[in-house]
Amino acid sequence: MWWNVWDGARHLRALLAAAGDDVHGEAVDALASGTAQDESSLRWMLFCSLGTPGQVASLALRFGLGHPTIGVVATLVDGAGPAGAVPLLARSLDEPGIAAAHARLLANVLAALPADEAFQALLDRLDRKHVPVAAAAAADAFPARAVRLLAGSAAAGAPGAVELLTAQTITRPDLVDELLPGLPDESRAAIEALRASTARAPEAPPGTLPPLLTEPPWTRPRAGREPVVIKDLPYPGARTIDWEPGERDAWNVDLHHLWRWVDRLDWRVQVARFKRDELMSRNQPLLFVEGPEELVRPLLAGWEPPDVWDVAEWMRAVVHRFGLDAFDAAFAAASWNPAKAGGLLMPFLSDETALLMAGWLRRLQQPGATARAWFRRHGHAAVPALLPRALGAPGAGRDAAEAALRLIAAEHGPEGIVEAARVHGGAVVAAIEEFLSADPLEILPAKTPVPGGWADVRLLPRILLRDRAHALPDDAARHVLTMLLMSRPGDVFAGVGVVRELCDPGSLAEFGWALFTRWEANGAPAKEGWALTQLGLTGDDETVRRLAPRIRAWPGERGHAKAVNGLDVLASIGTDVALMHLHGIAQRVRFNALRGKAREKIEEVAAGLGLSAEELADRLVPDFGLDAAGAMTLDYGPRRFVVGFDERLKPYVTGEDGKRRKALPKPGAKDDPDLAPAAHKAFATLKKDVRTVAAGQLRRLETRMVTRRRWPVREFRELLAGHPLVRHIVRRLVWLADDGGTVTAFRVAEDGTFADVADDAVTFPEPALVGIAHPIDLDGSLPAWSELFADYEIMQPFPQLGRPVHRLEDGARGGWRLARFEGLTVPVGKILGLTSRGWRRGDPMDAGVECWISRSLPSGRFLVVELDPGIAVGAPDAMPDQTLRTVALTTLSPSRFWTDAEPTCAFADLDAVTASEILTDLTDLTAP
Repeated sequence: MWWNVWDGARHLRALLAAAGDDVHGEAVDALASGTAQDESSLRWMLFCSLGTPGQVASLALRFGLGHPTIGVVATLVDGAGPAGAVPLLARSLDEPGIAAAHARLLANVLAALPADEAFQALLDRLDRKHVPVAAAAAADAFPARAVRLLAGSAAAGAPGAVELLTAQTITRPDLVDELLPGLPDESRAAIEALRASTARAPEAPPGTLPPLLTEPPWTRPRAGREPVVIKDLPYPGARTIDWEPGERDAWNVDLHHLWRWVDRLDWRVQVARFKRDELMSRNQPLLFVEGPEELVRPLLAGWEPPDVWDVAEWMRAVVHRFGLDAFDAAFAAASWNPAKAGGLLMPFLSDETALLMAGWLRRLQQPGATARAWFRRHGHAAVPALLPRALGAPGAGRDAAEAALRLIAAEHGPEGIVEAARVHGGAVVAAIEEFLSADPLEILPAKTPVPGGWADVRLLPRILLRDRAHALPDDAARHVLTMLLMSRPGDVFAGVGVVRELCDPGSLAEFGWALFTRWEANGAPAKEGWALTQLGLTGDDETVRRLAPRIRAWPGERGHAKAVNGLDVLASIGTDVALMHLHGIAQRVRFNALRGKAREKIEEVAAGLGLSAEELADRLVPDFGLDAAGAMTLDYGPRRFVVGFDERLKPYVTGEDGKRRKALPKPGAKDDPDLAPAAHKAFATLKKDVRTVAAGQLRRLETRMVTRRRWPVREFRELLAGHPLVRHIVRRLVWLADDGGTVTAFRVAEDGTFADVADDAVTFPEPALVGIAHPIDLDGSLPAWSELFADYEIMQPFPQLGRPVHRLEDGARGGWRLARFEGLTVPVGKILGLTSRGWRRGDPMDAGVECWISRSLPSGRFLVVELDPGIAVGAPDAMPDQTLRTVALTTLSPSRFWTDAEPTCAFADLDAVTASEILTDLTDLTAP
C-alpha cells in the first residue's frame, strides 16, 4: 500500500528537488512506467503541486485517508497561499470519520494562517472536536482579526464566538477600544452588550482578606531551617495479617471449575517442575490454588506470581488459603500491578506494605484510593513502619512518609503517633511533636505548581465573599488556583478550608465549574486533571447535576479513567444529592467497569459511616425541601399551589381549589415579581431532581420485596414511612411486620398510622422487622387486600397485589436445569429487556459476542441462560433471534459457568418467592 513507501517517496522527492535538469528528466522517464497505480494513492503529489488558489477551488477535493501530513499541508499552503488553501483544509476537516490526529492537525494549521478565511472556517466549525482549542490559539495569535470577526459572529448569536469574544474583551480591553469605532454597528452593539453583561463585582477592600490570599506562604522566601534528621531508626520488621469480620471467607473464591483436569495431575511432578523453573506461568496459579497444602506451602517464600489472567482474583484465593505465608506473592503482584492487585495487601501490615502505600498516596487513580483505604484501616498500627523514613534524609521517600503520618493524624488523631515514637526516645518524640504541630498552611510542595495558560482567572467568574457584595481580586483568585493545584483526594491543602469559609459557596462552585469547562474546552490535558478533581472541593449540588451525566458518558468516549476520577468528586462533595447520583451510577450505567468502581466507592462511603451499602442507600434520598407531609407550597403571592406526587413519583400541582392541574402556570402580571419566578424555578428544579431518583427508588423497593429485605420498625418509620418523598411510595404498598414469629400485614394510611386489612389500627414493638409483602406472603388475604386498594383507588408503584405467582413443578425441584425453557427461541429485544428486571448481560467473548445472561439470586446463587448465537456488542440486531441453549442454577459465577459443569445446587434450595420471580421472568421471556 502507498503508506508503506511514503517515507521513501518523500526522501526521493527531496533529492529530485535538488537535482539538475538532466537527472530530473531521467528520473521522470524511469518513473513513467509506474503510473498504473491507483489514483487515490498518488493524490498527495497533486496536493503538493497546487500553485494557485484557482487550482484548489477547481478540484473540490479532500485530503482523504492519511494524506494530511504536515509536509503535504505545508507544501499546499506554500503553493496556494494561506487564503487559497483554506477551502481544501476546511473540506477535509468536514470529512466524516476523520482521524483525531488529522482533525487536530488541520485545525491547528487553520489557526496558524493569517487569512480571515482561515479564522472564519474555524468559527463555522466551533462545534467540532479540536476546533475550539485551535480557534482560541488563533485568537491569541491574531487578536485584531479575532475581535473583528468574532464581533460579527457574536452579533449573529454564535455561542462559541461569544465565549471567545468575551476572552478578548477582558484580556485586551485597550485593543477592543481601539478597534471599536471602525466596526459595523451590529458588531459594536454586540461588544457593548457583552461588556455590560460581564460587569464584575467590586473587589474586596484592602485589609479585609486574610494573609493567605494576599501574601500566601509560597510567595515568600521559605525559612531555611533544616528538617530534623535522625538516621538509622530501626524498622519493626514484623509482618501480620488482620482480617475484617467475614473478609477471609469472602476471599475464598472457588476456582476449581477453571481446571477440570485438576484431579488427573500428579502434584509431585508439578512441584518438581516449579522448583526447576520449568512450570509454565499459566499453570502456576493452579499449583498454589489447588495443590496439596503440605507440598505447596513451602514454595510460597519469595514466589513472584506471573502476570497472567485475573491475578487479583486468583491471588485472593491464595491469600485466603495460606494467610501470612502468601505475603511475598501478594506484595509482588501488588507492586507490579497496583491498580488491579493493590487491594491484595489490605489485610497485611508490614514495613514494606506501609512504605509502598505511602508512595501511592498522591496518585489520583486506583493506587491512591487503595492507599488511603489501607491507612484508614490500619491507622496507628502503621506508624512504627513510617517513622524511620519520616525522619530520614530529605527526598521523595520522606515526603511520602510524612504525608502518610498526616493522613493518619487526621483520620485517627496525633496521640497514637506520638506514643509510637516514644519507643525511640525523647529526641524522636520531640521531632515528631514538632512535625505534628507545624502550621498546616506552611506545609508546601518543594516546587509551587503553576496552572496552564488556559486557567486564566480573568476569564472565570469572580469568587464572591459571603456578603455577596464583594469579590476576590484576581491575584487572590490566582492564589486559590494554586491551593487547588496543591490538593489531591485525601490530601487537601489546609488553605482550601479557609477559602470555603470565607467565600460564598454558590459563587465558589460557579468558579470551579467554569474552571473545569475551560479545561475541557482546551482538550482536557491529562497532566492537569486537577481541574476535574478540584470540583470535589469547590462543587455543590448543581455541580453534581451537571457532572453526573458526563461521568456516565465518558467511558463511551474512551474516558474511563476520567469517569473514575469523577466518582471521587461525587464522593468528595458528599451531599445527599451527590451520594444519590453516585449510588445511581453504581446501580445503573451502561459500562460494567464504571458501575463496579461506583459500587466500590459507595461501599467505601458506607464503611466510613459504619453502614452497609444497602443501609446507606436507604439514607441517600434527599427530602428536596418537602414538608413533613411530603408536600411543597409554591407561593406566587396572590395565589398558591401545592405539590403532590403520583404512584410513579411524578410531581403534580393542585390549586387552592383542590383541583389537580396539568402543569404549573407561568407567573403572570398579577403575581409577585419576586416570589412567583422563584417558585416556578423551584418546581422546575424539583421535577428535574425527583426524576433522577424516582425510577431508582421504585426499582430499589421492588428489588427489596423480591430479596426479602427487612427493616427494624424504627428505621422503617424514619427512612421510609416518614420520609417526605419515599412515603408516597410506601403508602401504596402492603407491608409485613414480623414480631417474633407473629406476622401481620398492614398498610400506611394517609395520616401515617398503620392499618390492617380490616382497616383497624395496628402497632408494632421496636424489635419487629418490617418488609414489603409478596403475594405469596399474603396467601388467603390477597383478595381482601386487592379489594381494599381498589375501594380506596390506591394505584401501586409496581406490580404487587396483582403480581403473577408461579411454582416449580415437582420434577424440577430436585434438578438444577429448567428443561422446559431450553431450546426455545426468542427475539433479542426481549433478552435485553431482562436487564430492567435485575438480569446482567454476559461478558463479551470472542468477536465481541455476549453468550449468556444471568440473574443473581440469594445465598450466592445465579440463574444462567446460555444464548445461541449470542448478542453482538454494539449491534444486537445483527443476530435478532436467540435460542436458550441452557437454563441452569449454579453457585459458579456466570463467567465461569459451562454447560457440562457438575451441579452445585438445586431449585429446591430456593425460597418460594425467588422461584416464582425467576419463573415469571422466563415465562414472560418465552411467551409468544
